[in-house]
Amino acid sequence: MRFYELTSLISSKLSEEEARKISEKINSFIQKEEGILDKEANPLKLKLALPIKKERQAYLLTLNFYLDLGKLENLEKKLKSTPEILRFLVQRKKLEIAKILPEKPLLKIKKPLKPREEKVELEEIEKKLEEILGEI
Repeated sequence: MRFYELTSLISSKLSEEEARKISEKINSFIQKEEGILDKEANPLKLKLALPIKKERQAYLLTLNFYLDLGKLENLEKKLKSTPEILRFLVQRKKLEIAKILPEKPLLKIKKPLKPREEKVELEEIEKKLEEILGEI
């Protein structure tokens, strides 16, 4: 079985309940082809940038499912034969497997701090120079 994502646009002439029924109908198409639904979202009404079949609004529906490769053609034929579906796209998705990251130490080992040397003021330097020059 392969992992797929189905994105479809459903006619906005339908009410929200009817759009949900179309969604359930699509789910039944997948299940009849022995597919397994993974993730389903409620239809979302949106404005289209360009008209599709003379409609400016549509319901957006996205489903994730598992299906055998040979049965995908039958599913696409059923989706094409449904007049309420304006457009659809079936994409093969890669399974996202969580990567195991190596354990990082919780605390960083700090380098020992070097003791700071105190800055010598100009006056102290002059006194030492006078002492040294005075001895000579």
